Amino acid sequence: MNTYLLFKSIHLIAVISWMAGLLYLPRIFVYHSDAVKNNKSEDLMSTFKVMERRLFIYIMNPAMIVSWVFGTLLIHTIGIESVNSLWLQLKLLFVIILTIYHFFLFQCLRKFGENINSHTSKFYRIVNEIPTVLLIGIILVVVFKPL
Repeated sequence: MNTYLLFKSIHLIAVISWMAGLLYLPRIFVYHSDAVKNNKSEDLMSTFKVMERRLFIYIMNPAMIVSWVFGTLLIHTIGIESVNSLWLQLKLLFVIILTIYHFFLFQCLRKFGENINSHTSKFYRIVNEIPTVLLIGIILVVVFKPL
């Protein structure tokens, strides 16, 4: 079996799962912050908290870890000297920014959990675009592989 293709397949599946979470969690935050602003019921707030926590812990964290592990294995498979390539450096930069964004969302999750969210639904709508822009950059860099 071709280990490179296996690693690549697992990496892509994990990245898609991670991106789904990175795109969906801020949308839940939009609804949660609107519900707080409009003084909705505690049951609804509790539901949002459970949804947010489960998405982060059971989908986003494992998907991020698997993305990093199999991305690293891919680099090892194609040769560590490939890190000198501009396209891979750019991809790694974008992935590092995505990872920072992931942990930023974790901080937001904790604040919602403690009922001290300080951001508006508009803020979450705007930051929800960050992973989309980074994903476009990653895809373009990987497909076109600039020197």
